[in-house]
Amino acid sequence: MKVVSIVGARPQFIKAAPVTKALREKHKDVLIHTGQHYDDNMSEIFFEQLGIPVPEYHLGVGSGSHGFQTGTMLARVEEVLFSEKPDWILVYGDTNSTLAGALAAAKMQIPVAHVEAGLRSYNRAMPEEINRVVADNLSTILLCPSQTAIDNLAAEGITQGVHLVGDVMADALAYAVSTAKNRSTILSNLGLAEKDFLLATVHRAENTDDPRRLRNIVRAFNELDEQIIFPLHPRTKKALEFLGDKFRSHIKLIEPLGYLDMVMLEMAARMILTDSGGIQKEAYWLSVPCITLRDETEWVETIECGWNMLTGADSEQIVEAVNSFVPSDNRSTLYGDGRTSQRIVALLERAINNG
Repeated sequence: MKVVSIVGARPQFIKAAPVTKALREKHKDVLIHTGQHYDDNMSEIFFEQLGIPVPEYHLGVGSGSHGFQTGTMLARVEEVLFSEKPDWILVYGDTNSTLAGALAAAKMQIPVAHVEAGLRSYNRAMPEEINRVVADNLSTILLCPSQTAIDNLAAEGITQGVHLVGDVMADALAYAVSTAKNRSTILSNLGLAEKDFLLATVHRAENTDDPRRLRNIVRAFNELDEQIIFPLHPRTKKALEFLGDKFRSHIKLIEPLGYLDMVMLEMAARMILTDSGGIQKEAYWLSVPCITLRDETEWVETIECGWNMLTGADSEQIVEAVNSFVPSDNRSTLYGDGRTSQRIVALLERAINNG
């Protein structure tokens, strides 16, 4: 069986790491890196730390408008597919790389398997929502992390090829936790004590591209009385420079981190403030309370279990949540048992064997 796997952004590198490893034990896996994230801190360090093989193809697309980026990826992915003629295209999550890969494969009548299918925010203003809806409708096999995702697909009339497999990020995190404890020196480098700081990440366009929302988040961070470690995504850094607002001294702005350092900070933080879907899950798995700086989340189970709280970009709500949120005693197992990658490979094998 030959599979072409398409990645391009930091969360996809994490998701692909365990699946690529499982695939290459018995099958041919061809990795395409679109270049959507292209600087070392957002890309190369993840491949090294997670043991991901060097991609067979690096498309070098880089940044740009959604139309330019997706269109360029579509053309370049299509060229690879003509050459490789795979049995499956494997796409991850909800980025422009996901959309371009699914479109290219569908137009060439190559079956698509979508990892993290069925997630919905029901906010069509989010580019990610458009990407995931289109990818799901083009996919032959839909690999869902939760029953909620399956229910979302069923409500849209998608019931064929839908499978509950769990979340591949749980597989990746299990490896990263043990490795980070041995390799990461980020806490000593930054002079941090465990549970004595907040960790913040902001990168989604709904926050970075809206000056009002971004200014409210900055205001909330400035009003807090705890040390905040804030790794800056390139998009966020650019937006903050344009905004011109100043941070108080208790906020430490740092460059983007590799996965192992980020996991170490997540484990050690008293609380995490984020708009990242992946970090919401990691916070839950690591038993760290999470404040989500969005108006909705695809990972509703973390809210229902009482370990995640939505505040949007409301300054008062953010400050109140940080000062008063206490997680629930209920911590049920969510999103899988760490063997999602093996289930994915088995499903692809079965579909090929059954013709």
